[in-house]
Amino acid sequence: MSDMVEYGDFAKLDLRVGRVLEAEPVPNSRKLVKLIVDIGGEKRQVLAGLAKWYKPEDFVGKLVIVVANLKPKRMAGLVSQGMVLAAPCGDGEKPVLLTVEEPVEPGARVC
Repeated sequence: MSDMVEYGDFAKLDLRVGRVLEAEPVPNSRKLVKLIVDIGGEKRQVLAGLAKWYKPEDFVGKLVIVVANLKPKRMAGLVSQGMVLAAPCGDGEKPVLLTVEEPVEPGARVC
């Protein structure tokens, strides 16, 4: 197991359910997909490094888990305002988007 964290460190993460409203490829990038995600009354642009495994239309309408308080990051000339979660990470297997089992309102906090 990797380094253990205190509950207080984990509690700093703002994990929310988001509904993907739009998705499109990022120009000049083979890895990134640009998502517009509703996280409950706010729409965010999130760049996901999943283009190798997913087409943009695969994302639209999905309820995903978003790290909503991640510092914005510029990639391929665009700004990502969060991160969608997927597993497994980094071992070459197709990542599976983390979603919810039953419908949940966008913006609901993950606890």
